[in-house]
Amino acid sequence: MADPRFFRRGEPLPLGRIAEIAGATLAPAGADAGRLFKDVAPLDSAGSDDVAFLDNKLYLPAFSASAAGACIVAPEHAAKAPDGMTLLLTEQPYTAYARVASAFYPDPPRPAGVHPTALVDPEATLGEGVYVGPFVVVGPGAELGAGVVVHSHCSIGRGVVVGAGTEIMGHVSLSHCLIGRNCLIHAGARIGNRGFGFALDPNGYVDVPQLGRVVVEDGVEIGANVTIDRGAGPDTYIGAGSKIDNLVQLGHNVRLGRGCVLVAQSGIAGSTKLEDFVMIAAQGGVGGHLTMHKGSRLAAKSGLMHDVPAGETVGGLPAMPLRDYFRLVAMWRRQLKEAGKKK
Repeated sequence: MADPRFFRRGEPLPLGRIAEIAGATLAPAGADAGRLFKDVAPLDSAGSDDVAFLDNKLYLPAFSASAAGACIVAPEHAAKAPDGMTLLLTEQPYTAYARVASAFYPDPPRPAGVHPTALVDPEATLGEGVYVGPFVVVGPGAELGAGVVVHSHCSIGRGVVVGAGTEIMGHVSLSHCLIGRNCLIHAGARIGNRGFGFALDPNGYVDVPQLGRVVVEDGVEIGANVTIDRGAGPDTYIGAGSKIDNLVQLGHNVRLGRGCVLVAQSGIAGSTKLEDFVMIAAQGGVGGHLTMHKGSRLAAKSGLMHDVPAGETVGGLPAMPLRDYFRLVAMWRRQLKEAGKKK
């Protein structure tokens, strides 16, 4: 079970209710829908009162040996189940598990009120049910919508707007930005910093004023220690439902469409546009003033220097269509093998 110091488990759930939450079918037919289960657990440690899940065929041996009382699994793997295990059959076991785990471990009630150590400017506006934690600073003209939660040691700058239901974890700094509703911003994120813009001059560098904002639409998740620069004139823009992992850097004027995914340590240079549902894998780097069209993807540890057509997957350094990159790798391996034979 999860460590109770950090995670509070809810009441046991009957099997029938678990199946409803998962959107799954019970097997065998006639399984006891009223049987109570207490927790979710991994295949190799689950007991008779636990619900496990199988989403990757690499874990089929663990599935066949598991003592879990019930398991969420795709129908194609049902025959590998051990005797006595009740199956919750679905084509999307991982999604189903996410829903079931959330039911066993519901989010705790959100706090409300202003901690006595917080500093809230008299010109700031706090909506109903807002929580402002210890040592938070809320600047003049800032607006926190209803139910916003700001955890300890955050800085909410002058004029910043945070939409209703958004939660901001500890040590986040926000400036020059408008944050949408129901967003989640993890610890240490820095949003609205001055963009990295300067002009070259024989006598040195001349900083260019960064006069834009960061606009974050509804339902965006921003990971720990992410940095998002404000625009130079046009805004930096993060589309609704996007997921940004930890340690990601977004330059000034970058625009993300809806539902984009940026994995850890990826970086997007200034004025680049990612259309809806673009995905950047870990440590992917995208050059400036480019466009990745709808649904395109960049493989891990790749460097992109050109536009990418819709739906294309590219990889390598410099990035190219992934199938071409793998052909090159195969060719290099053959050449190395042949060179080794000549020695």
